[in-house]
Amino acid sequence: MAKKKKAYTPADKLESALYQWFTTHPQHPIATKQLAQYVKLNPEDTEEFGRALENLINSDVIIREQPKRYRLAPAQYNHPTGEGTIMMSRSGFAFVSVKEYPEDIYISVNKLHGALHGDKVKISLTPGKGKKRSVEGEVITILERSVRPYIGIVQINGKQIYVVTDSRYMPYDIRVMPEDLNEAKNGEKVAVYVYGFVESKREPLGKITQVLGIPGDNNTEMHAILAEYGLPYGFTREIEDEAAKIPGEITAKDVAERRDFRGIPTFTIDPADAKDFDDALSIRRLGNGHWEVGVHIADVTHYVQLDSLVEKEAVERATSVYLVDRTVPMLPERLSNELCSLRPNEDKLCFSAVFELNNSAKIIDRWVGRTVIRSIHRFDYDNAQDVIDTKKGPYSEELLTLYKLSQKLREKRFKNGALAFDMPEPKVKVDEKGKPLGVYFKEMKDSNFLVEEFMLLANCGVAEMIATAPEPKTFVYRVHDEPTGDRLAVFRDFIKHFGYKLGATKTKRDIAKEINRILSAAEDKPEFHTLEIMALRTMARAAYSIDNIGHYGLAFDYYTHFTSPIRRYPDMMVHRLLAMYMAGAPSQDKAVYRELCKHSSQREQLASDAERASIKYKMVEFMQGKEGSEFDGTISGVTENGIYVEIRESGIEGYIPQREMKGDVFIYTPEKFAYVGRRTRKTLTFGNSIRIRLQRARLDQKLLDFAMVEK
Repeated sequence: MAKKKKAYTPADKLESALYQWFTTHPQHPIATKQLAQYVKLNPEDTEEFGRALENLINSDVIIREQPKRYRLAPAQYNHPTGEGTIMMSRSGFAFVSVKEYPEDIYISVNKLHGALHGDKVKISLTPGKGKKRSVEGEVITILERSVRPYIGIVQINGKQIYVVTDSRYMPYDIRVMPEDLNEAKNGEKVAVYVYGFVESKREPLGKITQVLGIPGDNNTEMHAILAEYGLPYGFTREIEDEAAKIPGEITAKDVAERRDFRGIPTFTIDPADAKDFDDALSIRRLGNGHWEVGVHIADVTHYVQLDSLVEKEAVERATSVYLVDRTVPMLPERLSNELCSLRPNEDKLCFSAVFELNNSAKIIDRWVGRTVIRSIHRFDYDNAQDVIDTKKGPYSEELLTLYKLSQKLREKRFKNGALAFDMPEPKVKVDEKGKPLGVYFKEMKDSNFLVEEFMLLANCGVAEMIATAPEPKTFVYRVHDEPTGDRLAVFRDFIKHFGYKLGATKTKRDIAKEINRILSAAEDKPEFHTLEIMALRTMARAAYSIDNIGHYGLAFDYYTHFTSPIRRYPDMMVHRLLAMYMAGAPSQDKAVYRELCKHSSQREQLASDAERASIKYKMVEFMQGKEGSEFDGTISGVTENGIYVEIRESGIEGYIPQREMKGDVFIYTPEKFAYVGRRTRKTLTFGNSIRIRLQRARLDQKLLDFAMVEK
């Protein structure tokens, strides 16, 4: 047990006078000269005065803000405290989300005391100043420095070395000592880790961890995005060598221990540019008229052994990362593109979920286990769609039967209350050097939905099998909680401005049905995209967990990730647990799998953020040279400082600050999520059409500056 900290006791009369002043003037910095006047310092007591100040500093009673300026340490305040993570602005102030308070806590620049974006801190809470904020904060202690690096350009001027960052969360240049330069040269882009802060100079201290290359070069910029999010971009030689030595032959023993599907029509359906195929579908008619559908997934864990270097690296990465111009795989190419890729006309080892379905897609029976398969054809989504549209082509009978069954599965899912989000996904087309050639929306076709429904069926079936067993055991679930009351209230208020009303929601499934009803009613209207975005923001974030709460968005009581072990580590965990339990193993250690689920969820979020950052970067790069051009746009976001607008044709988003709103003086009205013109009463809100001009493409910030065009 930690010892209780003793109360501070002043050592002498002078120290006591200083202590009294500071404790009766909290949050009030004072210079040495004024402090000496307060205690009526005699010249002969100057040394004692200095010792008293040092004692107060060493006892954590006061802090030295500048060489000759002091203040009471925040830890001495008699105020409530809280803990949270710093969210910093480019201007230097910050916010901290504290669990006990509904609003984010504002912290001014001079109350951060060296805390930076992403740092976990303890703060003191005081009443806010003015009407805007009821509570403000001051950092007492930095509990944990963020390990995320900053990305910037090295500037060397004699012995002075700084990294000038392009982060919107870092208001300062980062000072680097010569011994921490890591051979970086002037003008190079680098990743720098901040380990300290000189408060008197407001100067972060950093160590360069990676030299990324010449700014503007495509590889440099993509590596910079990966470095910023703490993601790797290559495998070590040791890992590659270990992967190269993994035996690839399928032995007679392997086949004997598995169910053989090699005589059953089996094929893969993937994107045209896919290199790894980790799932395949098989189908055949049974003697009773039902259909046997097999969802066959690459048996990655047959090849990747526990405690191997490849396994440890997969745990750390937890997911593959998909940037605009490249994939950073979770597993080395020897596994992802060779041994575990279900290439046509090759025998492959799989873990399969096999279902007996009637003509209405009702599940009659299911089986899960290890198999050996042989894919006889490789479809991409386009040529599979051609078969669906024309009803002609290779394996058309099998493919069309799967399509009909998938439609029935999809219909049931939405009838049960699954959310019908189908947002168009913007994509950037690049050449072989990474130069953006165009921006387009990814189109989801029936062939995509066909594959999706059978992957959902397998994931749901596997999870249900484990969760409903007579003796439930530790397992990895993919969970998604229902919306909170607060978020639902915001959505309810928001849609009123478009003339929509959320009906009675007595059960959690009623909420999903009401959201689907509203989106369906708005489908062909200008506000549809905005309502869909707000509905998505109402939702909780999906995650991995050993505690099954179901998947709200998909309307499944049981759900896991079983179908993508080449690119997701949770799927490998699921395969391993299935194999162990089928072999009679007892329930596995919950604490171990809880931590693995938490880590995988965090890495998934980092990968997703990096993917979005790469898309934003390439979109801004694509818009360079188009300054002055005008576009039709749709308002996609409203903040107290300005609005976000998407170019209608491409979905590229930019920002219009309040000062660039032309034609009137526009006043922000938070209760309406809008700006309202003082003279014209014109409203600028989500979903409004607006004409815009590109002012500036800021590649370093991944931002576009728009201005309104007056009609």
